[in-house]
Amino acid sequence: MAACEFSRSGMAGKLLSFESQLDKPDTTICNLAHEFSQAFSHGRNETQADELWTKMKEEAKKDVEEEPLLGSYYVSAILAHDTLESALATHLGYRLGTPSLPGPNLAQVFQAVFSEDRAIGAEVREDLKAIKERDPACVSYVQIMLNFKGFLAIQAHRVAHRLWLMGRVPLALVIQNRVSEAFAVDIHPGARVGKGVLLDHATGTVIGETAIIGDNVSILHNVTLGGTGKVVGDRHPKIGDGVLVGAGTHVLGNVRVGAGAKIGAGSVVLKEVPESTTAVGNPARLLGGRENPVKLTKVPSFTMDQTYEWSDYVI
Repeated sequence: MAACEFSRSGMAGKLLSFESQLDKPDTTICNLAHEFSQAFSHGRNETQADELWTKMKEEAKKDVEEEPLLGSYYVSAILAHDTLESALATHLGYRLGTPSLPGPNLAQVFQAVFSEDRAIGAEVREDLKAIKERDPACVSYVQIMLNFKGFLAIQAHRVAHRLWLMGRVPLALVIQNRVSEAFAVDIHPGARVGKGVLLDHATGTVIGETAIIGDNVSILHNVTLGGTGKVVGDRHPKIGDGVLVGAGTHVLGNVRVGAGAKIGAGSVVLKEVPESTTAVGNPARLLGGRENPVKLTKVPSFTMDQTYEWSDYVI
């Protein structure tokens, strides 16, 4: 979760190198894919296999065999690339680009950040594994990469966050806006997001500037991690490791949700939630009461169990 500092001049050099390719008349997605892959692979120990990336390419080939119509799309998005980072940078550029902000230009920005800050690659892989393990609707890694907008929104945010830390505020905010328009997910570039995070469905998710999300967190759709008004400074929620946040939940203000806690769907949380407890309702209350809350024995973000026991709950 610690902020990672890196050289703005180093990234600028990579961007200038990539941007020079756009001046060539024969520049294509495949050309850029090669440039991106070479940039990322430089200095890598070639004996270290990227098993997840290998699996994703195998899945892509299988999909193309079953659906030849997808051939050119899968080639440009996955199969033309030597690294996961190259494929992700190109795909994000394609999904977020506009006529006035071309996809190849955005792809260069993403790739430059991925190349400069290698820790993002590890976070990307942890997010992929988290989704595959926790979402029963997920059939393959390649489908996450191409079609799961919660995953794509988080990865674009990781880049925007690095740009924000570098002081490149206008570009970071443009990426935030494009992610909001394309994926219906609004994450301020100042927010800090851990690894192994699942945004399930993701539509309507809003995360404020000073929010912090820990590792291995699962968040469903239409969730707000927001402020309470016009207060400035540190004003957004802090979500601990292993937390499960149910659909339609709103956590407001600089409140802490402890590690391993569970927030029931449709809840409005305005006060601290202790670790390994369940809060539900509007306003949210702890199951068992604040003096003797019921303690969870399993990590809710892993189990994805969104039920809870009410002693007086009947239909």
